[in-house]
Order: sequence, then C-alpha cells, then structure tokens
Amino acid sequence: MEREIINDLIKWKKSDKRKPLIIHGARQVGKTYIIKEFGKKYYDNLIYVNFQTNKEMSSQIEETIDAKYIINKLELFYGEKIIPGKTLIFFDEIQDNERALTSLKYFCEDANEYHIIAAGSLLGITMNRDNYSFPVGKVQTLTMYPISFKEFLIAVGRENLIDEIKKHFENDERMDNDIHELCLKLYRIYLVIGGMPEVVQTYLDEQKVISSIDIQAEILSDYKSDMTKYADNSLSNRIISAFDSIPVQLAKDNQKFQYKVISKGATSSIFGEAILWLKNSGIVNQIYKVTPELPLEMHKDLSSFKLYMSDVGLFVNKARYPLYQIDLSTPPTMISMGPLTEHYVANELIKKGYEPYYWESEGKAELDFVIQKDLNIIPIEVKTSIHTKSRSLDLYMKTYNTEYAIRISEKNFGFENNIKSVPLYAVFCI
Repeated sequence: MEREIINDLIKWKKSDKRKPLIIHGARQVGKTYIIKEFGKKYYDNLIYVNFQTNKEMSSQIEETIDAKYIINKLELFYGEKIIPGKTLIFFDEIQDNERALTSLKYFCEDANEYHIIAAGSLLGITMNRDNYSFPVGKVQTLTMYPISFKEFLIAVGRENLIDEIKKHFENDERMDNDIHELCLKLYRIYLVIGGMPEVVQTYLDEQKVISSIDIQAEILSDYKSDMTKYADNSLSNRIISAFDSIPVQLAKDNQKFQYKVISKGATSSIFGEAILWLKNSGIVNQIYKVTPELPLEMHKDLSSFKLYMSDVGLFVNKARYPLYQIDLSTPPTMISMGPLTEHYVANELIKKGYEPYYWESEGKAELDFVIQKDLNIIPIEVKTSIHTKSRSLDLYMKTYNTEYAIRISEKNFGFENNIKSVPLYAVFCI
C-alpha cells in the first residue's frame, strides 16, 4: 500500500546530515510494514530486530551500547555483513529495550555512516527517564499517521481523481457534478473504513464496508490492552475511562472536554495524566481553544480543549454509528454527523502538518478550526452537508476583519464573499 511517508524516508537516506531516525505513531498504523518495504526496495539488505520477540538479541544489546559492539553482535547473530549505506538496520518496538534507544546517541556520534531506523508505538509512554538518557539532539523523528483520504484514493485505484481535485481546488472551479458525487461517495466510504492499514486492506480484499467492523474492534481492544500493560492499575483505569468518554464528550452541545463527564468529582489533577497518555500514544489528538493572534501556539487556552480519536474509522466503531446512514448517497439526517466530520477534518489537517485549534466567542459562537499558515491565520468552518449558513464564521470574520476563510462542506468548489468553498473530499489540498 503506497504511503506518502516513503518520500520522507528517501530524503532521510540521501541526507548528508542524516541521524538515526525514530518513527513515532499509534499502534497498527503500518510502521513496521512500511519500514520493511523501504529497506527491501532501497537497500541491499535489511537487518530487522524486534525487541518484543527477539529476547536473545535484546539481551546482547543490554550488555553495552557501544555502536561498533552492536554492529558486531548483529553481524554474528544474523550472519550478514552490515555495509554502511547498503544495509538498513531496523530496531522495532524499541520501547521494550531502553538501552537500545540510548544507543542511538552513539550511532550518531561514533558510527553515523550506518543507516538505522527505530520505531515504537508507545515511545512517549514507556520511557523511564530514571533508567536511561534519551538521545536528545542525536536523532531525527517522524510521525506516521493512519492512511489519509488521499492515500485511500490511491489504495482503491482512484489516483486519477487526486490531480483533478487539486486542479479544481487551486482554481476555485466547480467540479463536474458526476465526479463531485463520486468523490463524496468515496469520502463516505472512507469515514466508515478509516485509515488503519489492516482495515483498508480488508476492505480492498472483500469489497464490503461491513468487513471493517471486526478489525476495528480488534484494534480498539489492543489499545485497551496497551493501556493496562504500560500503566499501573490506577492510571490504566483512568486512561480507559477518559478514552471511553470521548463519544459522550463530543455529543454535547459544548464539545469542550469536561472531566465531570467521566465521573462525578473528576478533575484535571486526577485525569490529566491519563489524557497525556492517550495523546502521547498517538490514539487521540488534542485540539485547544485559541485567541487568533500570531503565533497561535502562544495564545492557546490550556484549560479548554477537545479530544478527537486519531482515526475516524475507529471513532465510527467506538461511537457505534449506524453504518448505513453514513454510507447514504444523500446526506444523513437521523444521526449526529458533526463530531464525525470534525474528526475527519482534524485528522486530515494534522496529517498535512498543521496544528489545528478552535475558536469560541463567550459561548455565543464557535468556529471548528483555526490554523496558521506562515503569517496568515485562517478560520475554517466545517459543515456536514450542502447547507452552509454559518453565524459563527460570519461573526469571526467581522470581529477580526478577516479577508479569507475556508468553508468545508458537501458543496462544490467555489469562492464567494472571501470564503473559499472546499468539498469534504478535498481537505488534503489545504
């Protein structure tokens, strides 16, 4: 399955200033598969070490973390010569071997001619800083996300639509109505399937949207297993409670995360660590309220935020949306599509490299997203259908004298009253 992160990996391989690379990402987003494929395609040989399953090699590295010593042990263990620039060393599930993670510092300082990539699903969770030193400044990091809608189009054999969508986005030119409806249909399928590679592959194999349910349920179950495995009993209970509250939090008129929704008497001091765990694991994205002043990061309200799951398909499964309603050719009217649509847009913006925020005006109006692009602050309104009247966006534009805004909906492309109309399937163009 084609993933855009391959381009980043190729750039890393060619860099004169290359450092050991750490790839973060939630469990089952495809890190192991894509790094192995990269190693097979762009190197003569691949040395793969899984620290969860290969305990013998793991114990060897724990003896000493000198880079040349590790290279020698790897060559002896695997019976292959490790050649700088020709061999890719892949340390998988590196969070299970703290010494191996620290060794990346010495690969950078003493043996930078060797190409080494490390990956782990819970690196931000399992690091015990009392036991080892993280190689700050000695590694490069990348984050891998679930499959984006653009990557989904490639996976389902509709790559030809990507350039067509981009052209209409750039020119604010209406799409042919039949193509527009086809893109919306593919978008609705993506909402249900989501971007977890195993779920997408199952859909490709069986050509049935319903096939996604069981795989998604397994992934959610694996997430909860991690919550109990990598946290003590007290913290794991709080993590699970906070995680389970997400659909309820977003069903409220005020979608701001409220601790009291989890349990009576709950506070940030009790559940703050649990939310940080979910965020660091890559399972959720935290979107803060902001005052729209440059730079946005300096004007966010740390006490006001929303939590979105990092994969829209997993949210559909967890919230138990009726799939037939989402997959309708006409906009569904019987279910709450707002939280689902916002999940999709938030995740697509993050995959594009933006840090999205939201804006609120004294409880009178709320704008779904605000992003910063260079020196511009861009307000973004999200609508679930073709009905696009928005008091909130109008109020924002008048309050801040905004010259340019984006409205995302099922409407076709266009530009009117300084508002760029972007169909839901074209968010990847922003």
